[in-house]
Amino acid sequence: MVGAVQTLVNFCRANSVWPMTFGLACCAIEMMAAGMARVDMSRYGSEVFRPSPRQCDLMIVAGTLNKKMAPVLLRLYEQMPSPKWVIAMGNCAISGGPFKIEENYNVIEGVDRIVPVDVYIPGCPPRPEALLEGIFKLQEIISGHRHPLPQVKGLLAPHRKNPTGISE
Repeated sequence: MVGAVQTLVNFCRANSVWPMTFGLACCAIEMMAAGMARVDMSRYGSEVFRPSPRQCDLMIVAGTLNKKMAPVLLRLYEQMPSPKWVIAMGNCAISGGPFKIEENYNVIEGVDRIVPVDVYIPGCPPRPEALLEGIFKLQEIISGHRHPLPQVKGLLAPHRKNPTGISE
């Protein structure tokens, strides 16, 4: 019985992910576009971006993290309630991107040096659809099932009659 309840809880968690924005650079523009009408990630269980870490269970880090912002990132991560997840969006969040050169001593080579990252989304910048795919991957990690749920097959599948005038 406990296993069934845990499965239900995980299903609910996976389908109601509340993201917090942590946009640091140009990837944040693509992240904002993921919440707009064209992609509309709320259709897939990831609702409106929340401004407070206390209302979130997902942190999306988009952009270059520097040494000045790292303590802020860690503090916000620690303020999020458990369970919590992190998505690193873009090459800069994953590895420092093109800004990680010897002369640029202030760039951190990846968000995972500060907080644990669950999903990496490569790209410079990744498109909003890539963020949507990253959220699908996170939902799969949380619940063990890929979202959106697979279509109903077999006897329970909805049957569509052929339109009039078209024969098989």
